Amino acid sequence: MHTIHQILEHKGRDIHWIAPHNSVYEAIHHMAELGIGALLVMQQDKPVGMVSERDYARKVILEGRRSRDTRVDEIMSKTLITIAGAATADAGLALMTRNRIRHLPVVDNNELIGVVSIGDLVNAVIDDQQLLIDQLERYVTG
Repeated sequence: MHTIHQILEHKGRDIHWIAPHNSVYEAIHHMAELGIGALLVMQQDKPVGMVSERDYARKVILEGRRSRDTRVDEIMSKTLITIAGAATADAGLALMTRNRIRHLPVVDNNELIGVVSIGDLVNAVIDDQQLLIDQLERYVTG
């Protein structure tokens, strides 16, 4: 079973972030350039929240706000749910499902070491299941 550490080793440990004082427009532009759906919000090298396309849709567009005039800290999710690197992909999926989130910062020893998405975890679980299927088929036919 894949751990979060193994997933980060495969995907990389790049941490994409934006400052809380930046505009929502800058955040959305940065996400579009990177092809991602969320950014960590960092202040003085510490994570203080997460901003996502969902936040933009619900807290800017639906409220009739202007993205160039709205700051990231006005719409970001301030409760930061994290996961340890030793946790399994299954545990990460359960945490995401319970909290209705799609991105998890990974923290070990109070240090931010990466971010995993729901897609990263689903792919790892699929790989684990395929390995188990292959092993069972070899056992049955062996």
